[in-house]
Amino acid sequence: MSFDVHQYSALSPQEVRMQIHNGDIPHPTAGMCAGYAQANLVILSAAWADDFAEFARQNPAACPVLEVVRGTPFTRRMATDGDIVRDIPRYRIYRSGELAEEVEDASAYWSEDSVGFLIGCSFSFEEALIRAGISMRHIDCGCNVSMYKTNLQTHPVGAFRGPMVCSMRPMRPEQAKLAAEITARMPNVHGAPVHIGDPAQIGIADLRKPDYGDPVPLEPGEVPVFWPCGVTPQAALENARPELAVTHAPGYMFITDVRNDVLNDFLQQNPPL
Repeated sequence: MSFDVHQYSALSPQEVRMQIHNGDIPHPTAGMCAGYAQANLVILSAAWADDFAEFARQNPAACPVLEVVRGTPFTRRMATDGDIVRDIPRYRIYRSGELAEEVEDASAYWSEDSVGFLIGCSFSFEEALIRAGISMRHIDCGCNVSMYKTNLQTHPVGAFRGPMVCSMRPMRPEQAKLAAEITARMPNVHGAPVHIGDPAQIGIADLRKPDYGDPVPLEPGEVPVFWPCGVTPQAALENARPELAVTHAPGYMFITDVRNDVLNDFLQQNPPL
């Protein structure tokens, strides 16, 4: 579904979250609220939360935790008024590891026993790449970023295990080198690429068939550049098979009140785990 994200780029996170909360923004969030960090989401029961927290610690490139939410679904660190079960445009509901449905309001699935994890998102480093003159094809096309399951395996913890999911952005080789240098300085939003070039080397048979998101075309002379992706926990949930889990739908993120340019320092001073 194509849409013009530029109408949302200059709005504040509070304004966009309120529109999402009210059901007025059904779109992927890449490019919204320029300058502000976005986050992936996983919600589990307390019985599964400790193992997932350790899974995130063991896989920081794919699962950099920004905040852990307990007791109520309201954020305290990453946004002053954030509601993680209503301020994301689209959620996925997993039952015993199977995707059961997608919903626009996940409040019915939150209980006093729930634990929410906000996880760093590659949309946050896109702003730095755009400032460096590297355009984001999925934003230009008005579609979702391409995401793929790879043959790169995560470090297992308990029942949580499985492939690393990577997001892909097409670039010229010199842009890919610059992008790697820029994102290496941003470990809390996935850091440097894990692969540049031939997708078959990381187990991707056809770039035109992403596992999540939309296909994004490569132009002549470009190479695909792959980053660890915060959708990785969804692949791990399929293997762990908890009775109930809630995630964001790929590409539909929680927009925080923390600016990208201070995010790493903020997390260094306020570690979430």
